Amino acid sequence: MKLHEHQAKRLFASAGIPVPRGAAAKTPAEAAAAYETLRRQCLPAPPVGGAQAGGGGAAFACNVKAQLHAGGRGKAGGVLVARSASEAAAAAAGLLGRRLVTAQTGPDGLPVSAVLVDERIEVRQELYLAVTVDRFNARPVVLASRQGGMEIEAVAASTPAAIHREPFDAAAGPQKASCSRIASALGLAGVQAEACGRTVQALWALFTSSDASLIEINPFVVADDGRCLALDAKVTLDDNALFRHADLAALRDESQEAPLELKAGRIGISYVGLDGDIGCLVNGAGLAMATNDIITLAGGTPANFLDVGGGANVEQVTSAFAIILDDPRVRAILVNIFGGIMRCDWIAQGLLNATERLEVRVPIVVRLQGTNVEEGRRLLQAAKRLNLISVDELADAARRVVELAAA
Repeated sequence: MKLHEHQAKRLFASAGIPVPRGAAAKTPAEAAAAYETLRRQCLPAPPVGGAQAGGGGAAFACNVKAQLHAGGRGKAGGVLVARSASEAAAAAAGLLGRRLVTAQTGPDGLPVSAVLVDERIEVRQELYLAVTVDRFNARPVVLASRQGGMEIEAVAASTPAAIHREPFDAAAGPQKASCSRIASALGLAGVQAEACGRTVQALWALFTSSDASLIEINPFVVADDGRCLALDAKVTLDDNALFRHADLAALRDESQEAPLELKAGRIGISYVGLDGDIGCLVNGAGLAMATNDIITLAGGTPANFLDVGGGANVEQVTSAFAIILDDPRVRAILVNIFGGIMRCDWIAQGLLNATERLEVRVPIVVRLQGTNVEEGRRLLQAAKRLNLISVDELADAARRVVELAAA
């Protein structure tokens, strides 16, 4: 589960990580009020009997930032500058209620239901800092780069050596030597290096206390006044641990989630939408990944990752099939089931149930193996109305579904 920037920054502040002052707003009036509050906080008080510098606030500028679960907002017009309360209100009015399209949202964009009004920081240096899990080596790792402010994926693709990786023991946490190496990799020394070390320690404490899978600061900046701050904040939480964090679970913004993924999650199905045209219905996460891989090797592109689970019933299978068909890009479907706890006849009955209430116009390739496989095949063979092809071997099934999707 992802958090919005303003939510993540509240967590950062509670963990002792310095962030710019600011407040979220859901209406233009709230944005104007947030501007006035910031102006009072950030500008020195005028002398007794004197006027506020800048004619009542014109000298103070703030950011008005669209809140959505995607990066690239600035390039997409989602970060504006306001120099008065009326400008803050106008900026918010222009962002709230629209769908912002960025390089990370896809062509449909994401809705903006809140903005963050925060102080502008004069920046001397932009850096990158994050804590995540190195899944290849089963340990946490700090990622650091001097190329902050850029998408880290682009940095990794163009100049991978620009990203410093500092693995550490999960039980001990990042030690002083690790923090020193991270600061050195970022080119920091003196008080900035000390501030960086404190930030790394705080990130790790927040990472563990919130059961996060990623906490990212991009950019982590050195301001002109020498302070180190998190100018942006990204937090991704482990969905499987949300039962331990009712306060964090309450921050979920379902409007930012893909509708089909949200629908699948509500019925207990693991579904991730992809960019292809071959729908996949598989039981078991490992088998689902292998199925996606073999489709790709056969020259096709999967439309989804879908793990219906090892113990799904007929109703869940029916719902999973309906979710796949709700994706208008799907031109063919591969059903790949290895029946253990999941019985092949349940899968077959689920397919039949789905086709009774849905208009299925795409071909279906089915590969069934395991428990009750003969009964499952019998049920499908008896259903003449299905545009269905039964294939025993997975490689053959992948080749066939790729051919059908391309036809």
